[in-house]
Amino acid sequence: MSRIGKLPINIPAGVTVTVQDTLVTVKGPKGTLIQDINPNITVAVDGGVCTVSRHDDEKQNRAFHGLYRSLIHNMIIGVSEGYKKTMELVGVGYRVSNQGQVLEFALGYTHNIFLSLPAEIKIETKSERNQNPIVMLESCDKQLIGQVCAKIRSFRKPEPYKGKGIKFAGEILRRKAGKSAGK
Repeated sequence: MSRIGKLPINIPAGVTVTVQDTLVTVKGPKGTLIQDINPNITVAVDGGVCTVSRHDDEKQNRAFHGLYRSLIHNMIIGVSEGYKKTMELVGVGYRVSNQGQVLEFALGYTHNIFLSLPAEIKIETKSERNQNPIVMLESCDKQLIGQVCAKIRSFRKPEPYKGKGIKFAGEILRRKAGKSAGK
């Protein structure tokens, strides 16, 4: 048995999990999420507990067992508590602002970068004097918020010499020594 797959998932109050054929729907105070499940995996909801099981011990089904258990668990946490990511822009002249669901980045290129975000994500930007600009993202979908953060980070990845770029708040970057000045 999969160590992760065999763990039961506790369903908190205010969250409903429904299973129809291969679709699992999770509804909660923060929103609704839907996941399509492989037909070889069975999802059962008994009272306040959701369990995931598989039909046989094929290698692919063993892999799916833990995967779908984790996906359903992330959906339940997302609709009950939600996910937050905070990103920091480190560099002189780096700026960010938002108008509705559109983020505008000034990252030292010849032009500004505009990124339109899905409606499921709530955005907040903060720019204070003598502080690095901050982008705060909040959503109930862990996959979507992770994908958006990866896209934002790809505009200017943190470089190892000065640490300039877009990084997650609290992330520790591995720094390299520069050229050694010696003759």
